[in-house]
Amino acid sequence: MMSVTCHNLEFGRTRFDLMACGCSSNASFYGSSNNKGVVRNVDRGRKLLSCRRQVGRCGVFSTKSPEAFLNGVAAGPPPVLDLTKESKRPTDLFEVVAEDLLTLNKNLQSIVGSENPVLMSAAEQIFGAGGKRMRPALVFLVSRATAEIAGLKELTKEHRRLAEIIEMIHTASLIHDDVLDESDMRRGKETVHQIYGTRVAVLAGDFMFAQSSWYLANLENLEVIKLISQVIKDFASGEIKQASGLFDCDVQLDEYLIKSYYKTASLIAASTKGAAIFSAVDSDISEQMYQYGKNLGLSFQVVDDVLDFTQSAEQLGKPAGSDLAKGNLTAPVIFALEKEPKLRDIIESEFCETGSLEEAIDIVMNCGGIERARELAREIADQAVKNLQCLPQSSFRIALEEMVNYNLERIK
Repeated sequence: MMSVTCHNLEFGRTRFDLMACGCSSNASFYGSSNNKGVVRNVDRGRKLLSCRRQVGRCGVFSTKSPEAFLNGVAAGPPPVLDLTKESKRPTDLFEVVAEDLLTLNKNLQSIVGSENPVLMSAAEQIFGAGGKRMRPALVFLVSRATAEIAGLKELTKEHRRLAEIIEMIHTASLIHDDVLDESDMRRGKETVHQIYGTRVAVLAGDFMFAQSSWYLANLENLEVIKLISQVIKDFASGEIKQASGLFDCDVQLDEYLIKSYYKTASLIAASTKGAAIFSAVDSDISEQMYQYGKNLGLSFQVVDDVLDFTQSAEQLGKPAGSDLAKGNLTAPVIFALEKEPKLRDIIESEFCETGSLEEAIDIVMNCGGIERARELAREIADQAVKNLQCLPQSSFRIALEEMVNYNLERIK
């Protein structure tokens, strides 16, 4: 088991809670525009590092927005997850909110609007591809779990509209992601840009972001409006971070986790906190729901990055190691770089030699990178379960806990 050290990340007007996994350094710096700790030359071949962190890397449990320094120490509590029992499938986990999800599915296409048939058709392509509807399901689960605390007998229209907005934002981000990643398939179907072209795909994503923003404004809750608006900004920040760090073997684990927060965890955290806000529970409970969503989202991303190496191309729906091939260095690679210097040379060559990508994947698989990433996912997941302790026991809380277990089951 990795050792755990808690840190606080101060950044501008926002504070982040951080956890370092096996980190022996008490002061480390992010690579940002005002960063004095790491100086990188634009030429990838000549990098000057004036402050290298020790072998143990720091992991972020962020909260709202990014980039500064880590400090402080404190021993972390032991894990609380019970991994001995088999977790349920998502469809089973969401059974307690099945009626809510049926209503959502009926409403999704209608709330996109019908002003432009081409954009409607593009949006319907990805809605029609299905998916687990995990994010709106989490909205409903937290809504019902917190509604019990507030004495609400039924969900409000704001709860339901929030779930729809969250799924629209998620769908818009997928359309744009597929364009940026040049992906041909999504959930077993052709992507929007593959069918309609890049121009229509970009406009369809923009349209859905704009439409969701309009519905968001009509909720007339400033706290939730600010919360969800930040998510859309985070998506762009995450893509910029990823694009600017391709093939960069000096990337730190905390930088990777902040990028993962932007791209994945930010929306989930906003979903769960927004649901609690509309239940009108105390702010400390809504903050715990934020932390739950953030930690669940980060754990999900780390697990996905492990599966990118361990699953077959058929299971993934894309070639194994596809992130590495594009120069996107994830947790398994970052850990492997600590153990095997040769991996750096292969990655920095951008896989110019035949068979070099396969060799790099083999190194990651066999030098401990996968197992250390699994441990990281488990430690973050432990925190997500602890965040639920403020909720009363109910079928909804159990489903939220099982969601964490389901995620870890994917890499058992």
